[in-house]
Amino acid sequence: MSPSQPSSPQPSPIPGTPADGDTAATPTALTTRAPQVPADRLVAEMVPPPRFQGARFDTYIPDPNQPSQAEAVRTLSAFVTSIDVGATAVAGGRRRWFSRGPKKSAAPKGPRGVYLDGGYGVGKTHLLASLWHATPAVPELKAFGTFVELTNLVGALGFQQTIRTLSSHRLLCIDEFELDDPGDTVLVSTLLGKLVDAGVALAATSNTLPGKLGEGRFAAADFLREIQGLSAHFRPLRIDGEDYRHRGLPEAPAPYDDETVTRAAHRTPGASLDDFPALLEHLSKVHPSRYGAMCDGITAVCLTDVQAVPDQSTALRLVVLADRLYDREVPVLTSGKPFDALFSDEMLRGGYRKKYLRAISRLTALARDAGTLVR
Repeated sequence: MSPSQPSSPQPSPIPGTPADGDTAATPTALTTRAPQVPADRLVAEMVPPPRFQGARFDTYIPDPNQPSQAEAVRTLSAFVTSIDVGATAVAGGRRRWFSRGPKKSAAPKGPRGVYLDGGYGVGKTHLLASLWHATPAVPELKAFGTFVELTNLVGALGFQQTIRTLSSHRLLCIDEFELDDPGDTVLVSTLLGKLVDAGVALAATSNTLPGKLGEGRFAAADFLREIQGLSAHFRPLRIDGEDYRHRGLPEAPAPYDDETVTRAAHRTPGASLDDFPALLEHLSKVHPSRYGAMCDGITAVCLTDVQAVPDQSTALRLVVLADRLYDREVPVLTSGKPFDALFSDEMLRGGYRKKYLRAISRLTALARDAGTLVR
């Protein structure tokens, strides 16, 4: 075309998409993902998540104003030496996932586990992952997972197969130990009792002391026997302190407008872009055990029209997603309401208060990380 000829009219850009000079990317949508996760993957992935792959006792920075934090490091370091690692491999150099494993000697009397209790953000998961890394057994003989992942494993394998699989382990670490209903209380109590009998050492984190599990969530008195049985397996270790994720840091950025979030998603390779209400609806159709796989390969989560969650079931699913994003260090960029407006006052006064506060804390940290996506 000669310079004198008029150029053909160009279509107007879609609002929020990259302007000239930006690198275009096509964001995916979490709402299009509903992965199937085979049982062997659930077992193989019972290791500390990416955020805590480098966690070690000497990288935990205790708050000098909270002596219980330094004491926790000393206690857990000593606990490592009490774990019977036994033989660390079987013929061929690897343990078969679903073998019975070598027969163990009778478990010693007294608590076979430690229970890290404290508020959100005091470094409990860091310490739990440090314990896992410090235990001198091959990865196939120690397991690390959240309470939800453990109950999901039972659902995938069946109760007896889960016992056979985990009984050959030397250590089971359970993060965010929660008892949200009577069925889980009985299930986990029985499972851990059998694992202790098999000689498996236990370690767990939670925001509730083991003797107080279930309070405010169901009629705990009806299940007192099971709750007390769980408590007997653990030595409680209290960790005090403030949320390290926000200690001395500026406030999280306010939510952006839809156009900014959309533009960032289109120019960030590997980003996802979803309407928040649509994502909440999608979460109801995907089992929480698959939320981690749903986030595979996602480098940033961009959400428009963030609103307060409508009910408790939705809120609890969002908590699980927030945990999986935090584990994977995926920044979250949003428009709409700020994260501290996600849960109603009634929810924050209820039995899941600490779960919701943990989710707000983690999402706020991820929102701060997302600041680099905006320019």
